[in-house]
Amino acid sequence: MKNLFIRLGLSAALLSVAGSALADEKSEMFNPLQSAVPSLSIAPDARGGGMGDIGVATSPDLNSQYWNLAKYAQMSGQGGASLSYTPWLRKIVDDIYMAYLAGYYKLGENRALSASLRYFSYGDIELTSGKDAMGNVQSIGSCRPYEFAVDLGYSMMLSEYWSAGVALRFIYSDITNGMSSDGSSASAAKAIAADLGAYYRKPIALTETRNAYVGFGASASNIGSKVSYDDGDTEEFLPANLRVGGSFEYPFDDYSTLTLAFDLNKLMVPTAPVCPTKRADETKEQYDARVKEYEKKYEDYQKKGSIGGIFRSFTDAPGGFSEEMDEIMWSLGLEYAYNKQFFVRGGYFHEAESKGNRKYFSVGAGFKLSMFELNGAYLIAQSSNNPLDQTLRFSLGFNIDGLKKIVEE
Repeated sequence: MKNLFIRLGLSAALLSVAGSALADEKSEMFNPLQSAVPSLSIAPDARGGGMGDIGVATSPDLNSQYWNLAKYAQMSGQGGASLSYTPWLRKIVDDIYMAYLAGYYKLGENRALSASLRYFSYGDIELTSGKDAMGNVQSIGSCRPYEFAVDLGYSMMLSEYWSAGVALRFIYSDITNGMSSDGSSASAAKAIAADLGAYYRKPIALTETRNAYVGFGASASNIGSKVSYDDGDTEEFLPANLRVGGSFEYPFDDYSTLTLAFDLNKLMVPTAPVCPTKRADETKEQYDARVKEYEKKYEDYQKKGSIGGIFRSFTDAPGGFSEEMDEIMWSLGLEYAYNKQFFVRGGYFHEAESKGNRKYFSVGAGFKLSMFELNGAYLIAQSSNNPLDQTLRFSLGFNIDGLKKIVEE
């Protein structure tokens, strides 16, 4: 059992604050974006994870629902499903994990239905309310916080090379199981959100028998209502996200193919105002004036709607244009495929120091048969004290066409 504040602190550290320990010496510059339900932003599958958290413009696969569901319309198979598992923050705790199930079914040559289910567990937590007169910590119970999201998507071809998709998502986040640290009641957060995606993939003839492929993709995810954990007294933004990227798939010969891909990624979440601390060279009146200004800004921040917050997120960084650029995360990834059956992957993910300082390499491998595929990925942080270091991901996929062949035989 762990203290509630430790584990809920980790919920903030899942993404934008995961590298805060690495930025202590520049704490005055550390200003990450904050959102509710941070587990929605964790890359769930081992293929994308092995390439530096990339996937908006790579070739279509079973886990495209997270990266860009428009890719499903360009899948060659009839359908399939994938199950992924990620032990999370294993260097700190041993019972946080995420499970992810995704799949699709073609409704014809140019249309597809898709769906996914994401479950994130914070593990077992003991709730405490301070110490008694003897100095003993008082326990008020235990809980097992969790978050889940379920969605349904539809994608279709718009032209020979373009496809688009849309998904609707239900989000549920219960981080205290109805109890707060002081024993009062707390509610679970619920929200409805949508994803929009567009994907372009075109062959480039190299020889009469071999084609290279160029791909471009864009995806806007988690665009939806704000959430509240206290029955509407305060509301928080979902991790709305904009991702764009490109890929180039080059076959060296009839057996070997190399894919180079990149993603640019930005949270469309407005920057929350920061409560000021008293400076040594200012009077009480000056400090009180700054506090009053902060309270007005925070009130405006709370009143901002979810759609207004998305537009505001592109222009509200306190540091101006340069800080807005720092909010853009980028990734580079490589994938080598032999005979379209064996895969080796590598990648790099970069986030600005002031926005979370997540900087890590990743490696991965996999193999694919007619019926199923298995992939694994491993994260290597630039700093060994990064809590994301040594993160593992596993994905197991099944192909309907392969299953049909086995049954027919």
